[in-house]
Amino acid sequence: MPTVILMDVSLSMTRPVSLDGIEEFQRKNLAVHGLNMLFEHMASNYRLEFTALMAFSSLWELLVPFTRDYNALQEALSSLEDYDKTCVESALNGVNNLVQQEWGSACPCQLVLVTDGSLGIGKGSLRHSLQTLKHRGDDKKFPLPFPFPTKLFIMCVANAEELQMTDAMDNLEELLRLSGGDGQIFTMDGPLCMKSVQGMFGRLIDYAYSPFHAVLHCGNLSSDVQVFPRPEPVVMDEEVEPMPRTVNVDEVGTGATDELEEEPSASQMAGKSPNFCVLLHGSLKVEGMVALVQLGPEWYGMLYSQADSKKKSNLMMSLFEPGPEPLPWLGKISYLGPISEAAENPYGEDDSKSPFPLQPQVKRSYAQNVTVWIKASGLQTDVQKILRNARKLPDKTQTFYKELNRLRKAALAFGFWELLKGVADLLERECTMLPDSAHPDAAFQLSHAAQQLKLASTGDSQYAAFDHNIVPMHTDFSS
Repeated sequence: MPTVILMDVSLSMTRPVSLDGIEEFQRKNLAVHGLNMLFEHMASNYRLEFTALMAFSSLWELLVPFTRDYNALQEALSSLEDYDKTCVESALNGVNNLVQQEWGSACPCQLVLVTDGSLGIGKGSLRHSLQTLKHRGDDKKFPLPFPFPTKLFIMCVANAEELQMTDAMDNLEELLRLSGGDGQIFTMDGPLCMKSVQGMFGRLIDYAYSPFHAVLHCGNLSSDVQVFPRPEPVVMDEEVEPMPRTVNVDEVGTGATDELEEEPSASQMAGKSPNFCVLLHGSLKVEGMVALVQLGPEWYGMLYSQADSKKKSNLMMSLFEPGPEPLPWLGKISYLGPISEAAENPYGEDDSKSPFPLQPQVKRSYAQNVTVWIKASGLQTDVQKILRNARKLPDKTQTFYKELNRLRKAALAFGFWELLKGVADLLERECTMLPDSAHPDAAFQLSHAAQQLKLASTGDSQYAAFDHNIVPMHTDFSS
C-alpha cells in the first residue's frame, strides 16, 4: 500500500515555537522531526513499501517520486523551502494525479497530510473550498473522494485546544469525512515540543504502520513472515450479528500453533539459515502454481509469486471472502485432500478428466433464459416476432402464446405497463385487418390475447400475477 506524504510549507508553518525557553524552533522543524521518525521506522519495518513526498502551499511540488529509498526522502526534508498561503484543494488534486499516473485507480493508498491546522485565507482556502462544494460544475469538482481507495491521516502540528478556538477542527473533520472517513486526525498532546511531536507520530505508527508478524506453517515446516500491508478486519454484511474477522498471527498456513513464534533471527534475515518461506516462494515461482493458505476458522486465501521486474519477485497473498466455500467451483475447502486418499483417481488414469468445476445444485438465475431489453431494437424484435406469429394463426398458436407470455413476464418484471397496453392495441388492429380467407379461430385468439394483456396492464393482482400464463382460448371449429 503506497504512501504519499503531503507536507505543508506555507508561511504559517514558520511560526516560532519556544522549546524549554532556550532554543527556538519553527513548527516546520517539529513536522520534519516527526516525519524523520516515521521514515526511520518504515526503513526498518516497511522496506518493501513505496513512499512519495510532496510539498504544498498555494501550489504543489513533487519533491521525491514513489521510492523505497528513505535516505532520499530524509534528504529532501532537510532542504524544504518556505512559500506562501495554504491551499489544500490544489495539493489534493496533485495527489490524485500522482497516484493515478503511478498506480491507477484500483490500488489503495495512504495519504499523510502534515499541517499546522491553518486553513488558508480567501479563495483557495479549505474553508472556501468546503463552502462552495455544492455550487460547482463537473469540471471543477472537489478532488475528494479520490477514485482510488484512500486512508487519510491528518497530522496537526498544534494541540486540540488551539484548533478548537477556530473552526479548523470542524473543517478538518469534514475533509476526513469527504475522503471516506477511513483515517484519523492526530493532534499534539500538551505543549508544542519534540516530545509531543514524537508522541503524535508514534500514535500514527501504532495505528497504521505497525508491522504484522505471522507464522507460516506447512506440516512440520514453518517460517516467520511479515505481511505488507497489514491485513484489515473483514465484516460480513449478511451475518445477523456482524463481527469483524481478523487474521490471527498463530493461524496462518495450513495448520495452527498454540504459541507465538519468535521474530526472525538476524541469521535468518541474512539468509544464512534454511527458510521455508524462501523454499515455498521459489517452488511456486518455478512451477507457476499457487498454494492455499488458512488464515483462521473458515477463512482462506492463496499464496503465489508475482514479479515486479525481470529480477525481483514477491511472495503475494490474496485473501478470499470468509466462509467454507469462497470459490463455488472448488466446493468446500475442507473437503480437499491428496489424490492418494481417494477411492479412485478423480483425474482418471491418463489425466483425461477433472472433478472441477463442481456443478451447482441450483441452476443460477443468470444461466436461465431471461428477457433483457438494452436497446430499443431488442424490444422491437420481440414485438415483431409476436405479430408474425399472429398472422399465421391458428397454425402458430403455441408459438404465438409462448412469445406473448415471455414479453408479458418481462413487462411485468420491469413495471412496463404501457408496453402491455400497446401490444394489446396492436393485436386488436391485426384482428381488424384479417383477410376474409383467414381462419375464424384467428380472430378469437387475437381478441382473447388483447383482452388479457389489457387486464394485466391495469396492475390488478388478479390478472397481473407474474407466474400466470395466458392460455389459448378453447374454440370448436369443424370443417
